[in-house]
Amino acid sequence: MGLDVSLIATRQVEVYESNITHNLAKMAKAAGIYKHLWCPEELGILSAFDLIAPLEEGLARLKANPDYFREYNSSNGWGMYEHFVPFVEQYLNACKENTDACVTTNR
Repeated sequence: MGLDVSLIATRQVEVYESNITHNLAKMAKAAGIYKHLWCPEELGILSAFDLIAPLEEGLARLKANPDYFREYNSSNGWGMYEHFVPFVEQYLNACKENTDACVTTNR
């Protein structure tokens, strides 16, 4: 089970798609970005632009204290800090490149 995220630009063209395991949910919560990633609609987030600031802040927290966040690594190896940081970085970059894209999730 995992999280699929997409950014849909005008004319319903998908401009970004990625997937990450739900085993990283606790790490995302600790970084303050769980709802931004898994449930953006609950926060009223509709566009990629709305994700930029929270993802920047969460990424900064993740990078500032890697040892703390590694404590949330999944014991089965499916859901590691080393996978989550690049996922957040790439998603953030896609949001910056496609600020008007609509955010969709499938969890």
